[in-house]
Amino acid sequence: MKPITDIDDPRYVKALAHPLRIRILAMLADRSASPVQLSAQLDATLGTVAYHVRTLHSLGLVELVDTRQRRGATEHYYRAREHPRFPDDAWSGLAPVAKQRMLSAMLQQIGQYVTSSAAAGGFDRAEAHMTRRSMQLDDRAFEELAAATRRWLDAAEEIGAAAAERLASDGRSAVDTGLVVMLFEGRPVHDAVDGHGRVSNDRRVAAVRD
Repeated sequence: MKPITDIDDPRYVKALAHPLRIRILAMLADRSASPVQLSAQLDATLGTVAYHVRTLHSLGLVELVDTRQRRGATEHYYRAREHPRFPDDAWSGLAPVAKQRMLSAMLQQIGQYVTSSAAAGGFDRAEAHMTRRSMQLDDRAFEELAAATRRWLDAAEEIGAAAAERLASDGRSAVDTGLVVMLFEGRPVHDAVDGHGRVSNDRRVAAVRD
């Protein structure tokens, strides 16, 4: 099946049409799992999850990576394929409903991932780090911070690629590593809202978590 390289691909648009499929995609991007495992984590019925996994598989967004015998039945394990990234102009042009669905599913998945990792000692390393920072910026500074964030993420990918080569050559155990970066225009809950539903405080607030 032809890889999906464009976010306007009808297959990708269809995948984003249901919030549960977005959550399944996010989970299968982290690791392989079966519909049985996914249904337990998503608090959804096996039939519902299996249906959406089959849909994602038919759209070419997930692939079958393993089968295992479990209690006399064959359990299928899937993993997400590489999906198209969202350039800035594409993200800004995404339909509001689809954008909110993606954000809701991603934030929920991130929260669960960070919470479970923290409970299991994921922040015990001396180098582990978490920062929340609010800043008052103008438009130019916000754009500069966004560009700096992209450069930092590019460097992180290079570090990951170099690590993959070393791991493949020397056979050492990999360190499962979580990295979450957020840059957004903050809207504190205490800000006043005018009669048109707009936040009256016009400051730019950038929060970055890494």
